Amino acid sequence: MSEQNDSFQAQIVENAKRDAKEQLNNWVAVAIALIATFTGITKIKDDNIVQAMLQAKSDAVDRWNESQAAKIKLHIEESGLQHAEMELDGSSAAHQQKLNALILNYRTAIEKYKNRAEEAQASAKENEKNYADLGYRDDQFDMSDMFLSIAMSLLAVASLTGKRWLFHFALVLSVFGIIMGVAGFAQIQVHPEFLVKFLT
Repeated sequence: MSEQNDSFQAQIVENAKRDAKEQLNNWVAVAIALIATFTGITKIKDDNIVQAMLQAKSDAVDRWNESQAAKIKLHIEESGLQHAEMELDGSSAAHQQKLNALILNYRTAIEKYKNRAEEAQASAKENEKNYADLGYRDDQFDMSDMFLSIAMSLLAVASLTGKRWLFHFALVLSVFGIIMGVAGFAQIQVHPEFLVKFLT
C-alpha cells in the first residue's frame, strides 16, 4: 500500500511538473508572438528612418557642394571686380562708361553668389541637424531590437529548460526593448549614452 501511495504521489509530482512546464511554454509562446509583432513594426519604422537619414545626408552633401560652388563663383566675380576697378583709373571716358557697367554687373553677381552660398550653407546645416535627429531615433530602434532579440533567445532557452527565472529575466529585457521602441515612435528623449557608445 505504501509503495502504491509513493508511486501515486510521484505521479502527481510528475504531472504537476509537466503542467507547470506546459504553462510556462504557453506563456513563452504568447510572449514571443507579442515581441515578434512589436519587433516587426519597429523594424519597418527603423528602415524608413534609415532611408530618411540617407536622404538627409545626401541633401546635406549637395547643399555643401552648392555652397562651395557659389563661393568659387563669388571669388571669380570679386577678382573681376577688383581688376575692373583698377582699370578704371586713367582710362578714357568711353571706356570708363563700359567699365562702370561691368562693375555694376560684377557687384550684382557678387551679391547673388553671397546669398546663394549663405542659403545653401544654412540648408546644409539644417539637413545635418535632421540627420542627427534621425540618427538619435535610429539608435533607439536599434537598442529596442537588441533587447527584444536577446529576450526572444532567452525565452526559447527558458522554454527548453523550464527555468522560470530565465522567463522573468527575458520579460525584463522585453520591457526595456519596448520602452526604447515606444520612445523611438513617440520621439521621447530616452537615449542611454553609455550603451550607445559601447555599441558604436
